[in-house]
Amino acid sequence: MKIYEKAPAKINLLLDVMRKREDGFHEVEMIMTMVDLADRLEMEELPRDTIIISSQAGYIPLDEKNLAFQAARLIKDRYNVSKGVYIHLDKHIPVAAGLAGGSSDAAATLRGLNRLWGLGISDEELCELGAELGSDVPFCVTGGTAIARGRGEKLERIGNPPQCWVILAKPPINVSTADVYGKLRASELKQHPSTKHMLEAIAEGSFAGVCTYLGNVLETVTLQLHPEVLQMKEIMQRLGADGVLMSGSGPTVFGLVSKEAKVSRIYNGLRGFCKEVYVVRMLT
Repeated sequence: MKIYEKAPAKINLLLDVMRKREDGFHEVEMIMTMVDLADRLEMEELPRDTIIISSQAGYIPLDEKNLAFQAARLIKDRYNVSKGVYIHLDKHIPVAAGLAGGSSDAAATLRGLNRLWGLGISDEELCELGAELGSDVPFCVTGGTAIARGRGEKLERIGNPPQCWVILAKPPINVSTADVYGKLRASELKQHPSTKHMLEAIAEGSFAGVCTYLGNVLETVTLQLHPEVLQMKEIMQRLGADGVLMSGSGPTVFGLVSKEAKVSRIYNGLRGFCKEVYVVRMLT
């Protein structure tokens, strides 16, 4: 028996950081949604007690450094599963890109193994397991659109933003989330994005409002460390994207576009500066 799971990428429409907590994590408030750029996972039970991961991508670890591997080991240990699993990971989401590719793979592994082994774990329990693996994993377990608070594990589901095209461009650099948060001085931030206004725009189905209230305080760090990200934002704005923002800790920049007629011009323009450009839709 084989189980198949899709692991979509996420983007942050809003990312705010309130403070650094005593446990070393940051207190965040994020509004996240998913887009139709996805990894695909195929899972098959093995008779012996082992975890084997393969992938067509030559640039990802296939051992305990891989979040899908960690998710499989966690669920096996927690629920005393003595069988093994073979997981093939068909990668499409760029790595270390601010799109939660690894977190979504881990979430898909939790969902898939729950089905494969008939464990009957609730979504709430899967989210709790996911929180042990990473801050974005609980959101990726159930997807949709949500506000995430705490360190990302406290989720409140909300309605989806208005449908539009999403153009993703990843400059040819990798960004360490830990480095970005490490250099962020939350107490010195002068401006914070408005969660209230973004929620109102989403509730009203206002595409213009969503574009107006896009915001990510991590740009204050990443854009200074990596001028290529700022350049990508400026190019995307110049080419006519309606709303432009860096996702997560970067380096991927996304542009929201309402009119299909603009999409190919922006895509072709970006391809002159960047190899990794994707045109997708929001998963609504």
